[in-house]
Parts: sequence; structure tokens; C-alpha cells
Amino acid sequence: MPSPAASSPFDQSRYQVRLDWGRAGLERLAAADVVVVVDVLSTGSPSAAADVAAAAAASGSLVLRGGLRNAAAVADAVLAEQQRRAARTSIAVIAVGDPGGGDGALRVAVEDLLGAGAVVDALSLRGIDHTAPEAAAACDSFRGLRGAVRHLLTASGSGQELVAADRRDEALAAAELDADTVVPVFRDGVFADA
Repeated sequence: MPSPAASSPFDQSRYQVRLDWGRAGLERLAAADVVVVVDVLSTGSPSAAADVAAAAAASGSLVLRGGLRNAAAVADAVLAEQQRRAARTSIAVIAVGDPGGGDGALRVAVEDLLGAGAVVDALSLRGIDHTAPEAAAACDSFRGLRGAVRHLLTASGSGQELVAADRRDEALAAAELDADTVVPVFRDGVFADA
């Protein structure tokens, strides 16, 4: 397990499943055995997910890429890792958001909120459900809006960027829940299929 940092009220260390946003969120959370990087549409800064993943990998975490398309597969991979370790495994779900915009402020992206919620929901369905309030809120957002995910992804700011670029099909494809059984793992600086 990665080395523990000093405890703070915002590190969510009391919980098995944690959630925060971007690189700063990763650094704010207590170190986790597994980090799931969620970047559903990647319109703002494609390198942001790689930056978060590299920081997580440097701390010794197993780093997976998750979202709407592979939430169940990610949960299965986390459960398998917990069984392999034969110990309770801590999980940090990091919604990448959009770090662009010129001012350096992170834009909370609804698609990443829903993708992170789908991952937390899938973990919960497998009995990994000791979640931080932040993770629980994302999970319930996904559960409550599950039927509207396709519309929300195309109507979101990132989705509208894709629509304007004649790439609406990418947003629709990203909204397909559990369409993929592959879980990309971050190794040697890139995400690759396990």
C-alpha cells in the first residue's frame, strides 16, 4: 500500500471508497491501493488523465481507467485485486474534470461525475460500499440520472464541444453503460489494456 500521509478532514481516509477531482484531489486524498481515473469525454485536456495517472502510479497505486463504458469491469478488477491482496483495499476514484479554460481552474464535468458515480455504484453492487460522502453523492447522482445519461452527455458543455465538431457519436458512445469489458491499466506512462 502507498505510504500514508498526514491525516486531514478532507483525505477521506476513514472510507474504503473515496472520490475527488483532478490532480489536486488525488493529492488531497489519503493514499490508496487502487486509483480509478475517470475522464469520460477527454475534450478539455487529454493529458490531464495521464497526469493524474502518472502521479497515482508514482505513489505506488494500481491505476485503472474507468467510466460509464466499463464501470462493471472496473469493479470486477478492483474486487479481484482485493481478493489477490487478501486484505481490504482502498480505492480512490478521481474524476478528471476539465483543467483547461486558461485560468487554471478545474471545471467540474458532469460526464466525469456520472462516470465516477457509475464506478462507485458498480463497486457497491459487489459489496465494496464503505464510501465517503463525496463518493456516495456521485453514486446517487448516477443512479438517479441513469436513464438520462445519453442526453446529459450530449447536452453537457463537453458534449456540446463534440457536437459542434461533428463528433456527437463520440459522446453517445461514451454514454454506453458497461459496453466494454476491458480495464486499461496505467503502465510505463500510458494506459494499456490489461
